[in-house]
Amino acid sequence: MDRFVILSCCSGGGKSTLLEALRLRGHRVVEEPGRRIVTQELDSGGSALPWVDATAFVRRAIDVSLADREAAAKLPGIVFFDRGLIDAASALQQLTGEPALTTLGQSHRYNRHVFLTPPWPEIYVGDHERRHDLSDAITEYDRLTIDYPALGYQAHILPKIGVEERADFVHSILGLG
Repeated sequence: MDRFVILSCCSGGGKSTLLEALRLRGHRVVEEPGRRIVTQELDSGGSALPWVDATAFVRRAIDVSLADREAAAKLPGIVFFDRGLIDAASALQQLTGEPALTTLGQSHRYNRHVFLTPPWPEIYVGDHERRHDLSDAITEYDRLTIDYPALGYQAHILPKIGVEERADFVHSILGLG
């Protein structure tokens, strides 16, 4: 879907903050599946957590991402996703060797422009839902900066600037004025 735009990559790189700025500019946004899953699993005592059962976690992230896409198809205009299906498929492929990127990545397309947050140690903060450290986030960043272009996406590394300037950058690339 050309109107589905991904914000992805390094945890703690400012994706959620940028997503909120885009929401305040009138865009529809979809929050990160992983954080929603972690919150649900912690509340229910479940084990589909990245630090308990990573494979179950990414399989659930795939299901949530597919449901998010279906729900977003009913929304008007550009929809920005904080991570999503490609991230989960990449993680599943890395964990299990299953060809999830080929299968899911080709059949469920997003806008060709993907915005990636680089590692930003000065703002990285772990929390109750984000228990991995910066080195794990960098490893994920390295994997996704390869996987997105391999699927034919044009990856744009977001500059380390203020959130409004980042939102302007995204608007400029997408021709939103």
